[in-house]
Amino acid sequence: MQFPKDDTAPDPLKGPVLIEIEGADRPDPSRAPVVPDALPQGRAMQSLAAWGARRASPLWRFFWWATTTLVGFLASVAAWRFVTGLLATNPILGWMAAALFAAFLLALALVSLRELAAYARLARLDGVHRAAVAALADNDAAAARKVAERLLALYADRPETEWGRSRIAERAAEAFDADTILQMVETELLTPLDQVARREIEAAARQVATVTALVPLALADVAAALTANMRMIRRIAEIYGGRAGAFGGWRLMRTVLTHLVATGALAVGDDLIETVAGGGLLSKLSRRFGEGVVNGALTARVGVAAMEVCRPLPFARLPKPRVTNLVGRALSGLFGRPEVPADDGNN
Repeated sequence: MQFPKDDTAPDPLKGPVLIEIEGADRPDPSRAPVVPDALPQGRAMQSLAAWGARRASPLWRFFWWATTTLVGFLASVAAWRFVTGLLATNPILGWMAAALFAAFLLALALVSLRELAAYARLARLDGVHRAAVAALADNDAAAARKVAERLLALYADRPETEWGRSRIAERAAEAFDADTILQMVETELLTPLDQVARREIEAAARQVATVTALVPLALADVAAALTANMRMIRRIAEIYGGRAGAFGGWRLMRTVLTHLVATGALAVGDDLIETVAGGGLLSKLSRRFGEGVVNGALTARVGVAAMEVCRPLPFARLPKPRVTNLVGRALSGLFGRPEVPADDGNN
């Protein structure tokens, strides 16, 4: 007699099987290695630097040159035909259009002259810088005195350099070698300008860090970094006597970013370790706060590079500003950081 098969009975082959291995250490989840948190990288500044330093190919430059030339030619011909046709049909309106067109050409010429003057000012600073480097390399006291005279003439109408100019006039006879002459000029003449440039860098770093931390909109941090860095670079150029125009400021920014990318200066280095560590701690509370600290630090590094590019003398007697000190003063109190003492020119 056959009994019906009981489907509810457990099948030992289908259930979980526990195999005991003698002599083997059982895995303990508490001993698993801690997964490290990714440190903030300052992606807004990294993206800005990569975009600003990217060089277009010769083919694309030729394409844009041809496009702008063609559009300008067609616009000029269309404007000329419009004015001449209007003069033939309605002389009063035609002369009004001609006067407006002449005013536009005058404004365009003035803007072009202003841009050329801005390029000339930047070229003058670059020329002084190259002359100073050559005088130091050759230990040429006569060339160093010429550099000093050019700088005294450049800053003759700057009230913040009045005390330094008087000190140089008193001590000029004491210096007999190129190194002493240029170090005296750097110490007495450029110290107040360096202080103003540091404040501009701190303000830009604070603005970029604040926008990155508090504005959650996409690409808002990149836009804030672009505008803040352009304004900072233009202001640093103005501080050292090389006020740049619209195109000159853009070209100067590309020069600074290209230099930073080429030298790898936007990577995390010795002067950013403390800042990145602070950003990593803040990122445990808010990822945006951590990114804000690192973006501010990278903005400060761009500012230091702009000082090196725009400064008429290389850093010799006075030390180059440290990014950690600049960020510490810029972000003091913003993210709960302690107060940092004012820079005395030695940091």
